[in-house]
Amino acid sequence: MNSARHPDTHFNACIVIPIYNHKDVIGDTVARLLAHALPIYVVDDGSDEATQQVLSALASHHAGKVTLLRLPINGGKGAAVMAGLRAARTDGFTHALQIDADGQHDAADVPRFIEAATAEPNAVILGRPVYDESVPKSRLYGRYLTHVWVWIETLSFTIRDSMCGFRLYPLDAVCALIDDGNLPTRMDFDIAILVRLHWRRMVFRSIPTRVTYAADGVSHFDVLWDNVRITGSHTRLVAGMLWRLPVLLAHKLTPHRANDATIDSASKQPQHWSRIAERGSHLGMSLLALSCRIFGRRFTALWLHPVVVYFLLTGHLARSASVNYFTHLANTAPGARRPRPGWLSAYRHMLAFAQSGFDKLGAWSGRVNVSDIVFDDPSAFEALASSGRGALVIGAHLGNLEMTRALAARGAHKKVTAIVYTEHARRFNSVLASANSDFAQRLVEVSDFGPATAMMMQERVDAGELLVIVGDRVPAHDAGRTTSAQFLGAAAPFAQGPYVLAHALGCPVYLFFCLKERTGYHLYFEPFAERIELPRRERAQHLAAWAQRYATRLEHYCHKAPYQWFNFFDFWARPERGANGRK
Repeated sequence: MNSARHPDTHFNACIVIPIYNHKDVIGDTVARLLAHALPIYVVDDGSDEATQQVLSALASHHAGKVTLLRLPINGGKGAAVMAGLRAARTDGFTHALQIDADGQHDAADVPRFIEAATAEPNAVILGRPVYDESVPKSRLYGRYLTHVWVWIETLSFTIRDSMCGFRLYPLDAVCALIDDGNLPTRMDFDIAILVRLHWRRMVFRSIPTRVTYAADGVSHFDVLWDNVRITGSHTRLVAGMLWRLPVLLAHKLTPHRANDATIDSASKQPQHWSRIAERGSHLGMSLLALSCRIFGRRFTALWLHPVVVYFLLTGHLARSASVNYFTHLANTAPGARRPRPGWLSAYRHMLAFAQSGFDKLGAWSGRVNVSDIVFDDPSAFEALASSGRGALVIGAHLGNLEMTRALAARGAHKKVTAIVYTEHARRFNSVLASANSDFAQRLVEVSDFGPATAMMMQERVDAGELLVIVGDRVPAHDAGRTTSAQFLGAAAPFAQGPYVLAHALGCPVYLFFCLKERTGYHLYFEPFAERIELPRRERAQHLAAWAQRYATRLEHYCHKAPYQWFNFFDFWARPERGANGRK
């Protein structure tokens, strides 16, 4: 076919029209579509001789614009569409707009489909019908039964309408699915292909489009047998959904966008941790929370294993970071029994992280008791509590600090405020907030630990509160203020912010870790400094000394609980900070 091409060589779209005995309307349908200057494939699905003559004349009249493909016998709408999509891909097109031959769809909406696909070339663009009074009520209401089944089969409301024959496909992904076989060839094709594409993690976008039913229109929908076929197709799809259920639930915990990259595409430098997207959807996390409430913690915890397997297989960045961490850990304790870097240790590492999040949810929803958490040595905490003084408490992404804050909100120690980078974990934090309305009351989001943060915190410390922060993350907007310290045998950047904040507050500083051990969670609360001084002339040296002291204690607890340090990025890398700071 000597066809015209879309100006963008990376986006070549055409139109595919399956047809069976619609000789009276196909001419008008093609004429309306030709106005958009897109090559058209008309696929004759074994039509009668009269329709074949009309199609031959149409292709001859619009030679170079309309290509006629003939199937020797009637194979069904699905067979015709698949033949057209394959032919379009063979001819070099990247996208194909499927539209029915009967003139029901509004050809004026073609540019809207093309515009949407150009903006998201990997998305399937679906028409969402807007009906007028011409629609038969039986067809209108009957569609909703299929919609419900599709929502069940995909565990999603993403596919708003699975039966509309006006849609635009990215051809590489769709033809790969077609080549794998098992797609129906009749009226149930439109439904099955979308569900199976959803299982393959395709993105879907919907566009409202007007649909009209002509009073004298010809429909080839067989009320009996096509409904039987659609029912059979849904039966197979539900079975496929149940077989894939662990993976589909894992999909719910993972956003569609591919953000699992260790290198920033613009700077070619390792990405800062804050730019690595939180993996997990709000809906998926909410489903686990709902399961926990309905079926209990033990049953729901079983789902963590297939979910972790999915993240292990798809999370190259997290898996590599885990292997890197265990390599450092092993090198600093030669001869000691330490996790061997590899897939098994990465799996156990990610499982510990998932269980930690699960325990956080249990703590905030009241399913973890105060008795489940004990102090290893309570003397330092008891002395601080009896004094009535406020303090700065430095923790880490090690163990489960959130559990202690949940118990404090429930009455154990009410004056505990967490200073966090919530913008990196908003979906999970929103699930915790839905579990307990007190979650956000003592949660302060910051982007750095500068003077403004110190002023905001001073009032809380003066009121006797404990401010809990972490020392093993470098803020995204902390103007590059880091200092190097030896950690697990190599130099790593540590934030200066906690020590600058402690100096500004003039309060005692403690270290705090909450580790999961055989008998439950154990709290480690130890004095770090009565007061941190930062003399101006020796400021850099003092900051380096405090950071090294913290790194040494963090290393100690990493050896104590090797699977419970949850920094799934290259901690030792020094990514470009761009406008937000220095290296």
